[in-house]
Amino acid sequence: MADKIKLEILGLSSSQSQSGSFALVLGEVDGNRRLPIIIGMFEAQAIAIEIEEITPNRPMTHDLFRSFAYELSYNIKEIYISDLKEGVFFARIMGEKDGEEFEIDARPSDAIAIGLRFKVDIYTNESILTEAGIVLSDEDEEVPEPKTKATGSGKPEPVAKKLEDMPIDQLNTLLDEALADEDYERAAKIRDEINRRN
Repeated sequence: MADKIKLEILGLSSSQSQSGSFALVLGEVDGNRRLPIIIGMFEAQAIAIEIEEITPNRPMTHDLFRSFAYELSYNIKEIYISDLKEGVFFARIMGEKDGEEFEIDARPSDAIAIGLRFKVDIYTNESILTEAGIVLSDEDEEVPEPKTKATGSGKPEPVAKKLEDMPIDQLNTLLDEALADEDYERAAKIRDEINRRN
């Protein structure tokens, strides 16, 4: 794991298209790439509670994990988003007990929720950022152009049909627009469709 790249949590927003889903946006520390991951409502809540330093009335599942680890003298050292297969991210919780290192397979959302409770760093690798990362450039900071074109009738032309039906150049344009709007959830879906074709 020599090519580890440190990430930080940049944001968490509710999904506009998928009810009950959220977009967790991770950013490359000392870099301009973003890694959006779609996660469930429960995991989003567990992450948000820890970020906001809210103490729930009763321990949540990830708090219970932390209590078990402390009680049994397990030390969590880092979270590693290790793999991406067919659009699904995989992660590992890296730890140590009595000088012996261990790895636990986990979904990234659970691993990050647990990592926040142990105040450990989150990492990924160059391969994942190359495949799934979204690069922000200076142009992405500018105000985006309107997403409809005027027609002779004065009515706006519809922007898009299904992503699967669009040509690759149109997908790349939509990806740029989604990034300019900071709509990372849509950007992730467009990125996944582009990757599916490569």
